[in-house]
Amino acid sequence: MRTFLVTFHRTVSDGRGHDRRIIQQQSIVPASYGEAAADAAKARFCQAASIVDWRQRADTCEVVELSGQAA
Repeated sequence: MRTFLVTFHRTVSDGRGHDRRIIQQQSIVPASYGEAAADAAKARFCQAASIVDWRQRADTCEVVELSGQAA
């Protein structure tokens, strides 16, 4: 089984009008493929935040496969 890092971001404007991507949550998820990892992470995010849809707290969901264990 592969391992994925799933990151949720919210884009907010700072005091000077510049947009910033703020991490809302990250999860390391074992899954067979990226879409399955995203689905599992979305469910975790909703449960942890007591919300029904992850888009209430984040704008994007980014999935990256982690290559291997660091030595």
